[in-house]
Formats: sequence, structure tokens, C-alpha cells
Amino acid sequence: MTLPNLSTKRRRLRAPFYFPGALLRLDLLVFVALMLFKLALFDRLVHVPYMDMNRDDRMVAVGTLALISFWTLWLPKRGRLLALIVLNVGLTALVYSDLLYFRYFQDLITIPVLMQAGQVGALGDSIDALLAWHDLWFFADWLLLLPLAGFAVFSKRLRGAFARSVPYARRRRQTAIRRLSLSAAVLVLGFTLVYAPVHRAQTTWAAGLFTGNWWNLSLYNVTGVLGFHGYDLYRYAEEHWLHGNAVTPEQTADAKQWFADRGRTRAELDETDPLFGKYKGKNVILIQLEAFQSFVVGQKIGGQEVTPNINKLMATSVYFDNFYHQTAQGRTSDADLAANASLQPMPTGSVFTRFAQHDYDSMAKALKAGGYKANVFHAYDGGFWNRNLMYDTLGYDHFYSKTAYKIDEPLGWSLGDKSFFKQSVAIMQSQQQPFYSFLISLSSHHPYALPAKVQSLDVGTFKGTMFGDYLEAVHYVDAAIGEMVDELKAAGLWDRSIFMFYGDHDNSIADWQPFEDFLGRKLNDEERFRVLKGVPFLVHLPDDARAGTYHETGGQLDVTPTVLHLLGISSSDLTMIGTPLVMEKPLAGKRVVFRNGGYTDGTVLYQPAEDGLEEHSKCYSFGDGKLLADTTACQSGAAEARKELEASDLVVEHDLAAAMHAGG
Repeated sequence: MTLPNLSTKRRRLRAPFYFPGALLRLDLLVFVALMLFKLALFDRLVHVPYMDMNRDDRMVAVGTLALISFWTLWLPKRGRLLALIVLNVGLTALVYSDLLYFRYFQDLITIPVLMQAGQVGALGDSIDALLAWHDLWFFADWLLLLPLAGFAVFSKRLRGAFARSVPYARRRRQTAIRRLSLSAAVLVLGFTLVYAPVHRAQTTWAAGLFTGNWWNLSLYNVTGVLGFHGYDLYRYAEEHWLHGNAVTPEQTADAKQWFADRGRTRAELDETDPLFGKYKGKNVILIQLEAFQSFVVGQKIGGQEVTPNINKLMATSVYFDNFYHQTAQGRTSDADLAANASLQPMPTGSVFTRFAQHDYDSMAKALKAGGYKANVFHAYDGGFWNRNLMYDTLGYDHFYSKTAYKIDEPLGWSLGDKSFFKQSVAIMQSQQQPFYSFLISLSSHHPYALPAKVQSLDVGTFKGTMFGDYLEAVHYVDAAIGEMVDELKAAGLWDRSIFMFYGDHDNSIADWQPFEDFLGRKLNDEERFRVLKGVPFLVHLPDDARAGTYHETGGQLDVTPTVLHLLGISSSDLTMIGTPLVMEKPLAGKRVVFRNGGYTDGTVLYQPAEDGLEEHSKCYSFGDGKLLADTTACQSGAAEARKELEASDLVVEHDLAAAMHAGG
């Protein structure tokens, strides 16, 4: 038997410590490869439809990892290895936390979520159900990396292996230059890999994403999960640290005075209107109808009513035919904010995604203070429009999202409205009364195509067009409303509830020809605006009182003040803009303000110029649509509209709802 010589023995003993030296030469590449695997695994496990990881996504992922880790090249080799291991552990924990949060909320963790621990804490009761054995792949590399980090810190022999690779003092300057040059190259490469695909997306299919995003996952689709968190940090810093204190005492005082004046108006109506408090203690059921415009109500096509159930319901309800949506980029979420918090949307983005952690006076909070239970129902992913967080902010007791429903009528984006309404009524029937139930429909969502089996309206020449599909969709929703009314009656809730619905926004069909063909007349500019902004608003009172069609001007911001007025709950000290609509005598001079600074008071319609020049603005006579040569009839109202928008923006952006209260 041949015995190894001493040098061979030493090489064998040292062999386990040669690995760190080899790893040091590839440490950054190994870090990127391991994290790229985990990001691909995350993408596969969340599996959002139409968002599977592609070449551009992988470029962004590699670029993001380079931007996160380029600075480690400044460090000595041992320090770099330890830093990369720490980054691996931290980023893995972040990505896996996102995975667990997504499994529960169908959304990603954001800074506002972390600021409101209840969102994350909600995972506690269900954490076991969120775990899966294949999740262990996220942590498989830790079996090697964590011991390696420990050896790097505590093992003298391993430190010696590092020491032999450290440059001599006389070469430190050259080494520093080399490290800085290499890190700069990695930084530039990382920026390029991120910028190129993101810019391409932002200028094509994802235009406007970073100003009007409606879902955190839409950002993730472009930036990746790590890039999303970077943008989320930037977004939060921009809105809450960099510009969060840019409000002056004078601005606050002006806004407070504005809201105090509006509160006094509502207080006077509470004191003088006999309908104030007439329906005290009644349940409230409010439905937000997706893309439901008022031009279809009462119309026929081929002799068939488009909305037969709504038409029938109007005979025993209060219906407003000059009611308008007041949404902006936030669309559905803007309508939700307007109806439930009586505040204007922001000019860019959605309040739901930008300022969900701020405080608001809301219908849910006001009713809960009066002894109500308040719940919201929507059979879609709870993270869409950041609803999980925003509904907690608005004070709802419970949010029944898609996971609360049996998808027994798959239709369009999710559950068909017929089943959605039926299952929601079943939940309401078991709840403590009085309650406030806010429901958000979905079946009439763009692009409106419904399967043939549920189509029951002959749209004639519109067949095969988006406009024809839209008519089919609203006809289906109308049938769902009819069935819901029957179910509420059978459940004994109809005569004990104020039943209401409104449309959230227009249908986004840009071509005016089908509108004119359907209505049978040419539309002037003023009529087009009223069709575009007009949505139905119906209020059924338990005793069928006040039934009829009313022509007073109103908007979504008036929904909450109307409900509180009928229930006898004063809103005079709440930071809200709207005024009640259902009254014995309508409020004189009532004005509905739109996000662009336009307004209507039922006498004139003012449209500001897109270029901002007052001389290019237009003032129409309301009803006949005549363009007035003299715009002075609109100027004072335009100034008041701007004051309303400024006051609302100040409250929303700077979290000043409480400061607007009397004595606040």
C-alpha cells in the first residue's frame, strides 16, 4: 500500500477550503443565477393570466438584480461574499412573503400595507393553508450559503483562504480602480437591461401605467416583483416624504372654510327637509353597476326593451335622469370613492392605489357609528384596485371578495351578476340588521362579449360589434337586477331596505356613430357630453314613496349625503362635498363638478379648454346644446369648480380629512 506524501495530505485537507476561492471568482454570477431561479419560480406559482415570464421580464429581472448588487463589487472578496449571501436571504424572504400574501389577497405587499399591519396580520389565521412543499425550493440554496457565511465569519482556516486572495498593499490602488470600474459597468448594464424593456412597454401596450395603474400586478407585469418594490418605495417617498409637507397653513384654512360652508348647507337641509330621518334604521343596499350608462334606460331595439326590469322598477322608485359620473383615471375605483366618501378623484392615478393609507370620512364609518354593520361585496380578486387595503381604510366590517363565492356561473371576468347577486343576498339574509351592503357588479365590463347562451336581446344591425355586445351585457345585468329584487322580497328584506344603484363610468366606446344610430338622431357636443357622463341613479324607498323621474342635476358625490339624509344621520361635520338629492324641494343652484374643471348646474354646461386658455373654453346652454358666445354665464361657476377640486385634492393628498372637522 502506497502512502500519500505530506504535500498530498495537505492538499486533501485544504481541498474543502478551495471552494470559497472558486466561488469568489463567480460570486456575483451565482447570486444572479440563484435569484433569477427564485423569481421564475415565484412567477410560475402566482401564475397570473397573460403575465407569464418572457424574455423582456427576464432581462428586467437580471437588470434589477444587477442594480441591487453592483455595489458589492466595491468590497473585499470575503465581504462581497457575505454581502451577497445577506442579499440572497433578504430578497428571498421578500419574494416568499409576496407569494404568501398573494395567495391570500391576490396582490403584492406594499409600503401602505406594511403601515397597516391588519392586512398582513390577516394571514395569521390561514398561514398553514398558504404553505406548500414545493416552496422549499426558495430556500434550498440556504443549506449551502448559510453555513458558508458562518465559516467565512468564524473559521480561521477559511479566513486564511480569503486572506491569500486579498491583494497586497502596493496593489490596493489598482484594485480599487478595477473594482469601481467593474461595478460601474455592472450598474450601467443593469440600468440598460431594466430601462429598455420597461420603456418599450411604457410607450406601447402599457402606456400610462406609472400614472394610472389600477392594480399592483399590472406594475409587476412590467417591472417584475423586485422592480415593483423599488417603484413602490419611490412612489411612497414621492407622495409622503418629498412632497408630503408642501401644504401651507393658508391652503389648509381655505379648504377647511370650504368644507365648513358645504357642511352648513347640508345642516340647513337636515333642519328644513321633512324627509330627513324618515327612513331611520332601514337597511341600505347600494349597487355600483359596471360601465352602465343612462342612455340605454327606457330604450327599445327591435321592439324589445333593453332594460325592462329597471323600467319596471322606476315606476315605484326615485330616478334621476340628469345624474353623472365624476371619475377620472381611476375609473371604477374613482366611482367607489365618490359614492362612498364624497370626494373628487385625483387628476392622475387612483386614490385607492396612491392614498389608501390616508383617513377618510365614509358612508361605512358614518353608518357604523349609527349602529349599522357595513360590508362590501365584489366577486373578483381582492387586490384589484387595492381594495383589500382601501376597504379597511373606509371602515367596512368585511369584504366578500372572489374567494367568498362559488363560481357556479363563470362569466366574463369572474362570476356572473345573477349568481353574484343571489349569493350576496343569501349572505345579507343571515346578517344582523340594520346593515349597509355595497355591491360592485362586473358582468358588463369591457369588452362586453357574453357567451351566446346568456344572450337574450336581438341587437339587429349591431350584432357582432362592441356596441351590440354592450347592449347585450346591460340587458343581462338588467335581468340580474330583476332577479335580485325578487330575491330580496323573498328574503323579507325589500320592505326593510333602501335599495339603490348607480353606474360607475362610461363604456369606453369611442365611435359615436352607433350611439346616434341607436338613439335615432345626431348628437351635438353638449348631448355627447351628457351621454358620455350620464349614468343612472335609482333610489327605491321601502314604502314606494316619491316615485317618479326627477330632472335635478346630481353626481356620484351626492350618494352618501343622500343616504345619510334619509336615515337621519347628520353629515354636517363630515369632510364631504356632495349634498342630498332625495328631498321634498331640490337644492337651488346645485352644481356637479367634473375632474377636468368642467361643471353643470342644469342651466349651463362648462367645458374648460384642454390647452388651459380660458378664451378657448366653451359654455353651452344646458338642454338645447347651443354654444354661448358670451362665456360670462359660466365663469363664476368655473371658479367655484376649481375651488372644489383644490379643496378635495388637498384633503386627499395630504391626509387632512380629520383636520377639516369643526375644531380640528
